[in-house]
Amino acid sequence: MGSMSLMHWLIVAGVALLVFGGRGKLSSIMKDAAEGIKGFRKGLSEEPTAAASEAAKVNDTNTIDVKAKTKSKTEA
Repeated sequence: MGSMSLMHWLIVAGVALLVFGGRGKLSSIMKDAAEGIKGFRKGLSEEPTAAASEAAKVNDTNTIDVKAKTKSKTEA
């Protein structure tokens, strides 16, 4: 049982080294995550204005209104 505990601590230490070790890997990961969140928020704030401008481009004079004819039993 003692060696299992030692093995677990070695695995935890290895994972901690991968996450925190070497030239600020964690800080670069956090920076990338923050940039992603900022981009997402910017996209959300720009979406309503883009939709409004697209709606303004629609020209209702080119819309064709068509009523469907109902088929009688003899036509079908």
